[in-house]
Amino acid sequence: MELKKDKSDMKKITKTACCFMGLSHLLFLKDYVKGAFFALCEILFFVSLPLVVKKIIGLVTLGSPHPELPVKMRDNSIFMLIDGILIIAIIAIFVIVYILSVKSAQNGYAEYCRTGRLKNQKESLDNALGKSFPIFGLAPAFVMVLVFVVVPLLFSIAVAFTNYSDPSHIPPNNTVDWVGFQNFVELLGGQNSWSVGFLRIAGWTLVWAVLATFTCYFGGLIVAVQLKEIHVRIAPVFRFIFILPYAVPGVVSMLVWKNLLNGSFGIVNRSLMALGIISQPIPWLGTATMAQFTCVVINLWAGFGYFMLLSMGTMTAISEDLNEAARIDGANKKQIFSKITLPLVLYQTLPLIIMSFAHNVNNFGAIFFLTGGAPTVSDSTTTLAGGTDILVTWIYKLTVNLMKYNYASVIAVMIFIVLAPFAIFNFKNTKAYKEGSL
Repeated sequence: MELKKDKSDMKKITKTACCFMGLSHLLFLKDYVKGAFFALCEILFFVSLPLVVKKIIGLVTLGSPHPELPVKMRDNSIFMLIDGILIIAIIAIFVIVYILSVKSAQNGYAEYCRTGRLKNQKESLDNALGKSFPIFGLAPAFVMVLVFVVVPLLFSIAVAFTNYSDPSHIPPNNTVDWVGFQNFVELLGGQNSWSVGFLRIAGWTLVWAVLATFTCYFGGLIVAVQLKEIHVRIAPVFRFIFILPYAVPGVVSMLVWKNLLNGSFGIVNRSLMALGIISQPIPWLGTATMAQFTCVVINLWAGFGYFMLLSMGTMTAISEDLNEAARIDGANKKQIFSKITLPLVLYQTLPLIIMSFAHNVNNFGAIFFLTGGAPTVSDSTTTLAGGTDILVTWIYKLTVNLMKYNYASVIAVMIFIVLAPFAIFNFKNTKAYKEGSL
């Protein structure tokens, strides 16, 4: 078929390309390589369409109970859920390729209108390989991100809308059902132990994240200022000593402190009693309030070294002329710190403070290896949530001990909703993002 050179056939090209992938390339543009590739993609999709429909139906129904069959032959709802999400990902890739085929046909016709001739097969192939190289180069990474990041993320979110939990809905013995927002209602708006436990732990998680972030930050900043101002030769020795807690693996540090703070035979209580400072052992990890306070203090000990080094590195970039000018104007050390040092250091380290807050929300090791979530509180019998548990340690207990995967998924979704804006804000303010168009 002959094409006009005035772009009047653009609608015909677009409609044909939309009807079947590669058809415009084969019929009008004489680009047989691209046309065969796109057509093959659609043919393969249509061949696999029965399997696609089956998996989508399985995703919608999550299987049917068959108590008359052996356990191994029954529908596994979780496998059906994963397969369904993978099929959706494949459909998404197919849709993207379909859109690319239409765009390619439109671009091919626009090039024909501009030059007045159709490219031969060698020119078309060379042009396709040149323009498609970035696409083919990024395709493996895109597929891996889709399969190993997006699909598991969607699976975790999907579980929040099911009743996947022990004892009645654990495949393959039993099936899993879609329950909508029932899990969210039970955790966020109910009047049961689960709702009480969630609100208590969510509140403590927020308090913990704020205190853990700002105590470490300002503790490290104060130590950095003192080390900068002190004019003694052994200052590097103190710097080395202060960084040791950060250099030691956190698991080891927390387990050691757990033994040191033991209420009965811990060396801290025994030393204080031997010195006559206390007469009775202090329950460092025995009550919820005391254990929470202890967690913040021990985290300060373990984490301030990082911010100390960060602050010292930032302060070295501050021109000494600013401090000298402030001294000439009569400013004292406190005023120099509050008006010059602190604002400049905060400006440089604010993105790291935000990410440190996000890290502390999910700081599993600092809580789990120090207290294990203990001590028990009123709702711990039902929920297993202790007085120092944060959301991420509670998720661990819900999945490993109680097998309440639906509730754990709801909590993971809530954490994602809270932390995603911080991550996006932090990324959008990076220099790499702002200069990405250059």
